Amino acid sequence: MEKILVKKSMGLRGNIRVDGSKNSILPILAATLLSEEECLIHDIPDLQDVHIMCKLLEELGAKIEKPEENTLKISAANIKTCEAPYELISKMRASFLVMGPLLARCHNAKVYMPGGCAIGTRPIDLHLKGLKYLGAEINSESGYVHATTKMLVGNDIYIDFPSVGATENIIMAATLAEGETILENAAEEPEIVDLANFINSMGGNIIGAGTKTIRIRGVKKLHKTEHTVIPDRIEAGTYMVAAAATGGDVIVENVVPSHLQPVVAKLREAGARVEEFDDKVRVVSDGEIKPVDIKTLPYPGFPTDMQAQFMAMLSVADGTSIIHETIFDNRFMHANELFRMGVNVKIEGSSAVLKGGSKLSGAKVKASDLRAGAALIIAGMLADGETEITEIHHIKRGYANIIEKLQNIGADIRFEK
Repeated sequence: MEKILVKKSMGLRGNIRVDGSKNSILPILAATLLSEEECLIHDIPDLQDVHIMCKLLEELGAKIEKPEENTLKISAANIKTCEAPYELISKMRASFLVMGPLLARCHNAKVYMPGGCAIGTRPIDLHLKGLKYLGAEINSESGYVHATTKMLVGNDIYIDFPSVGATENIIMAATLAEGETILENAAEEPEIVDLANFINSMGGNIIGAGTKTIRIRGVKKLHKTEHTVIPDRIEAGTYMVAAAATGGDVIVENVVPSHLQPVVAKLREAGARVEEFDDKVRVVSDGEIKPVDIKTLPYPGFPTDMQAQFMAMLSVADGTSIIHETIFDNRFMHANELFRMGVNVKIEGSSAVLKGGSKLSGAKVKASDLRAGAALIIAGMLADGETEITEIHHIKRGYANIIEKLQNIGADIRFEK
């Protein structure tokens, strides 16, 4: 069984570089299906989820080459099937993002219900509602969704909740639709902006990405392009929290500081010093953590993908912190594992109450999801003894070379089969 072993690692120091965004590259890879011409994409992270999405594109008929490290050349000139196989869709939720592009290109898409981390109910009804408004007929049975249309036509669409995935799927479908689509209450995440910039670089016409209202004027076809993926703000935030929690002095490189404002604000509130530069941030901490209250919200609020890491850090704070989770209904599974390490945490509905000052001890724990795994690594660096983390395939889904990166700034961490 693969596992990660972590020992106490106070005072992390050095420079650590962030890879391209996982949550950007997955929809961008799906969007390559919109064009019959070649797409060259740079700064692609070496992640399990990326490998799965590439396999899915190849199953659908795309040709993928790797001309250099972290760069892919993708050509979807010939789509041979509009059915996304269960074996790949079931492994990753983001794979459902091929629904919009397939419907736009082929007017036909059959996609099985998605898999991924078990962090709560994440229904696809908002995706399907948007596609219906564009003219798709939807049939759901036997675990798959089958969408067909004679022609997609632009429409006014209001999303009941600013779902990132639904926003992305609707944008991609509307890109080749007839007429204009106005998408209201859209997600505002930087990854939405990156997707829109990628599509626009191919000749798309998307205005307002990053705001609540996005206008997509349909075009007949898209041409070839070259694009560099934005840095991963959650990976950056994870290393920033690790630096603050361990009383370190770490420069996190290849970041967009404006994407990290909620994380920066809460780290400063917790007592860390954060210096922002054009494409990097420096986190300096004496290891004395102050209690902080957090409420997860859609961007630009505090990201749900960072609450587990903050829980690990706040477990040693001087006082009580409260974390309110408003995005997912089952995203405190890491609390049980942290409790095994000595964290004083109590779950009350959608809130976690953390009594700080815990003396953590290494234990055998398992990563219940991607960000939970990152939290356990941070907790392991704060704990006496050795922490053994299993189910690390979750961590591999979102952090490329995390062990080597942390070793380079002084962490006592290693991989073991």
